[in-house]
Amino acid sequence: GPVVHAGMKDGLPPPPASPLRRAKRKLRAKRSVGEAAAPGWTELPLARWVSDYLRWAEVTRLSVTSLEGRLRGLARLVTWAHERGLQHPKEFTRAILEAYQRHLYLTRKRDGKPLSLRSQETFITAVRGWFKWLTREGHIPANPAADLILPRMPYTLPKVLLSVAQVAQLMRQPDIAGLTGLRDRAILELLYGSGMRRSEVMRLQLGDIDLLQGTVFIRLGKGKRDRYVPMGASAVHWVTRYCEEVRPMLVRQASSEAGKWTLFITDYGEAMDKNRLSDMVTRHLRNLGIEHGSCHALRHACATHMLEAGADLRYIQVQLGHASMSTTQIYTHVAIGKLVEVHTATHPGGRLEVPTTPQASSVPADA
Repeated sequence: GPVVHAGMKDGLPPPPASPLRRAKRKLRAKRSVGEAAAPGWTELPLARWVSDYLRWAEVTRLSVTSLEGRLRGLARLVTWAHERGLQHPKEFTRAILEAYQRHLYLTRKRDGKPLSLRSQETFITAVRGWFKWLTREGHIPANPAADLILPRMPYTLPKVLLSVAQVAQLMRQPDIAGLTGLRDRAILELLYGSGMRRSEVMRLQLGDIDLLQGTVFIRLGKGKRDRYVPMGASAVHWVTRYCEEVRPMLVRQASSEAGKWTLFITDYGEAMDKNRLSDMVTRHLRNLGIEHGSCHALRHACATHMLEAGADLRYIQVQLGHASMSTTQIYTHVAIGKLVEVHTATHPGGRLEVPTTPQASSVPADA
């Protein structure tokens, strides 16, 4: 008869974990979970409303990453509120929530640094979403979080701007004589050639790449949007070599069905996780003497180099999978190659005038 593995029911594999369960698992695995909420916060009175809200958010197809952010933010709020004697959503007022927002602003992590503005925004977004749901469901008469203002995020540019020469040096870092070196080279080439996000690369399946056409099908990228993108001839070459020479040897170690179909796998035949992917790229960048940046540095390089070579911003938007053109326009501020050319050609200060050396006096020194 058929072989039935542990966890199988009626000869069928168990269904995948729900997004909410995966979010809870990720939260438990985080080193900073103790900083987010006290142990046992799920037993506090407010936690039952949080659980109902998260189950509703899961049904509305919120992503695992978003669910994790809501879970972290509300776990922190529930713990903070319980320490102040709050046990029902009706007891919250706008003044209390503003005090909580100030508490987030003044909070220091274990290393003494404040919470990042991005973390503060994530936590306040969770609070706003929860109270909006509580109001709609009739648990509270009015929404005390309606007027909460999110922290103003600074407009920052990428810290790392790799030149074409630096990218070429980076591609030569992996030792392609080994199995993992050839795999790493294929990943680096794909990150740069396609401009994909780290999460998109790690989720790629064998059927998502078309090496004949040189395209990648990205399933449910950010915002749950599909897209096709080209990967470039260099990436096609190295991904082909990886699939033919390396992957068959790695997949023999696969202990799960997922690893057998995932494009990039570890030495143990498992699907690569985001930390392993980042560590690999970071290691090669550090070997070049570049102290900042990881997978996203290659995404920035892809967009910047395309723009400097004359690509239309609309095509770059499609390549990167941005929902809004305003996100793509950041690269107009970092792709300054053309601006330097125009500045040199038009600005008076762009043309260096070498002062002439004054002629020596014809009068004898002893005159």
